[in-house]
Amino acid sequence: MTQPTLDFVKAQAKALRRALQAEGTTISHARSLELVALQYGARDWNTLHARLGKGGAETGLALGAQVSGHYLGQAYTGRIVSLSGPAGHRHVEIALDQPIDTVVFDSFSNWRHRIRGIVGKDGRSRRRTSDGTPHLTVEKSLP
Repeated sequence: MTQPTLDFVKAQAKALRRALQAEGTTISHARSLELVALQYGARDWNTLHARLGKGGAETGLALGAQVSGHYLGQAYTGRIVSLSGPAGHRHVEIALDQPIDTVVFDSFSNWRHRIRGIVGKDGRSRRRTSDGTPHLTVEKSLP
């Protein structure tokens, strides 16, 4: 899934506003921008604008992208379902293709279906495990 341009999402907001107005519901342009932002998984228009304006291209991360990497030492593959924040401090949530067990002890497990973290421009979190490994790495986008 390719990331849309700012012009494209602005046109979507304008079309939404016109379609609702034709059916008798009047909303402001700002409200239509907010509704379109929600459709792309952003919490608000400012978040989507920041992501599309400069953040997405710098990090290589995109909403809906298929990615792989490591979380707490476990390899994963999944799809980005939430992405916000500026490049260098991206909040990312990934729905995993297969759950991973994040506990290394034999006596119990903690299976994760989704993972969250904050990654830098290099796709690695600043937070580290006790051995110095990043909590989360987003290593590549898959086709």
